[in-house]
Amino acid sequence: MDLAVHSYIILFAVGLIAGVIDSIAGGGGLLTVPALLSAGLPPALALGTNKLQSTFGSFSASYYHFRRKTFDPRKIKALILFTFLGSALGTFLVQNIDSSFLNRVIPFMLIGFAVYFSLSPRLGDVDQHQRMPYMAFAISLGSVIGFYDGFFGPGTGSFWALAFVGLMGFNLSKATAHSKALNFVSNITSLAVFLAGGKIIWSVGLLMGAGQFIGGHIGSHLVIKKGTRLIKPLLIAISLIMSIKLFLN
Repeated sequence: MDLAVHSYIILFAVGLIAGVIDSIAGGGGLLTVPALLSAGLPPALALGTNKLQSTFGSFSASYYHFRRKTFDPRKIKALILFTFLGSALGTFLVQNIDSSFLNRVIPFMLIGFAVYFSLSPRLGDVDQHQRMPYMAFAISLGSVIGFYDGFFGPGTGSFWALAFVGLMGFNLSKATAHSKALNFVSNITSLAVFLAGGKIIWSVGLLMGAGQFIGGHIGSHLVIKKGTRLIKPLLIAISLIMSIKLFLN
């Protein structure tokens, strides 16, 4: 599929900005999916191509955190497994059924998320008490959030952050690092399923992916430096913006 030169330039810039947003608070799909649709891609190709470019950003962010030892893959093997399984199933289903009904449910979840963080001024500043056994968390949240990312996607990082803070007692910086690792798992899994279905435009996805990779590195650096002071307000803002956009669709 051929696009005008200016469309490629715009899509690269959108990918870079989305990479920064995704690595900090999630929600970059709010920019990339509409941009791809506006460029003339059919919905199925837009979703598949979006997953290709977002995988670059999630890899960049997760590798940044891995190098700084803010998470240990060996300690989250069960989470990785169930996230993988959930994402594969979600991506397979989204290529075969209508996903529009999620637009009516997700806004309410995101508004609740924003209110939860807004009314808890110290939530996420430091580690808190763990409320769920790790294996139960891995099976339930790994499967559900992995499925959501494969099936729909936007805000996955926000849902992971809420889950880690609310159920595992992580501080926000630690939760964000783990979120990026698992977001990469669900992204690469979903990408493989979209690839098998032939739903990717490589030239567009790779160009936006380069922007995502750069943006993901920049955003992860800001997370390490600024911590909760940066993450918390962005999580709240992204959740509210996503809710409004989905309500208006």
